[in-house]
This record gives sequence, structure tokens and C-alpha cells, in this order.
Amino acid sequence: MPGDAVTGAASEGWARVCAAGSLAERGDGVRFDIATRGGTIPAFVLRIDGRPMAWLNQCAHVPVELDWTPGRFLDDTGTVIVCATHGAVYDASDGSCVGGPCRGKSLQAVPCREAGEWIEVQATVVKGER
Repeated sequence: MPGDAVTGAASEGWARVCAAGSLAERGDGVRFDIATRGGTIPAFVLRIDGRPMAWLNQCAHVPVELDWTPGRFLDDTGTVIVCATHGAVYDASDGSCVGGPCRGKSLQAVPCREAGEWIEVQATVVKGER
């Protein structure tokens, strides 16, 4: 289907990323790729305080992927996202930098919602659950 080549039906510009039940509160994230003008870029979604939150999988300091291992973005407390490469620390509730070399910057958010049994993003998903 146009706008969502991999993961299912898109509605009003929204694309399915994963089943809502696959996101545990402050647990591992679900990785996916979205289309950009220059190709594709990795992104991820987490469940924070009951809501899905999605960002590009790029450190605001230097654009490298954040996760320690695929899907592991949060520290042991589940309150911050930590860049595995630079140690930059981001508040998991809003993506703002709270420590390290990213001061004053934030992760780039991807509009996200929970729609019934699905987590959807307002982007063109070209590869789901990586």
C-alpha cells in the first residue's frame, strides 16, 4: 500500500510500526526505518508513562545510532535514553538532552500515536521492526 510498504494499512498519513502490546512500559524499543528525501533513516518507538514516543535513531551530538544492542535505548532506571557511542543522555519523556555532549539539543521526534491495537507514526515506514 502506498505510504506503508511493509507494516500494514496506513490511515490519514499514519503508518503502522508494531502491535501496541509489543511495547512494555519503559522497556525495550521497537526499531523501524522511515523514508526521507535522501533515502531511509532508522527510528524507534518506546512506551513512556503509558504513551508511545518515537524519535529518529540518531544522537543529537553526532548522528550515530543510539541503542546499545538492537532495541535497548534506556538506562537501567528506564528514565533516560543513553547514546551507546558518546554517553549523551536524553530525558525519555521528551527527548531533551540532560547530560553529556548534546547539551541544549534534543532527539528529533517522529509524530506517534496508539490507534487501537497498533502503534503508528506519521511518516512513511519502509521497514518495520528492525
